[in-house]
Amino acid sequence: MNDVPVNTIEITSRAAEKVKSFAERDGLESFALKVAVKGGGCSGLTYDLEIIDSPIDDDEKTINQHGVEVRIPKKSFIFLAGTTLDFSDGLNGKGFVFSNPNAKKSCGCGTSFSV
Repeated sequence: MNDVPVNTIEITSRAAEKVKSFAERDGLESFALKVAVKGGGCSGLTYDLEIIDSPIDDDEKTINQHGVEVRIPKKSFIFLAGTTLDFSDGLNGKGFVFSNPNAKKSCGCGTSFSV
């Protein structure tokens, strides 16, 4: 069961460490992880992750966890509330993994969903 409060999202320590390593690789000292939802994919919506070094926008909600600032556009937040972002490097694939209680249907590859 997902224990993430419905009014926020959670980034696991494993995902936070991976974000930090990507930012370090790119030479970014000050950065944030932008997590958004966009139209597209075989199920209708896709997740969009981006490491950014720009100032916060007025339309972004900010959450700080495990030393990472996570920014979510307010338009995307309704689709992401209660979501956990993790990182997997197992045999079934490598990459960021979303556990989203709002997703009613997702595609086989796990990169798109519908509500």
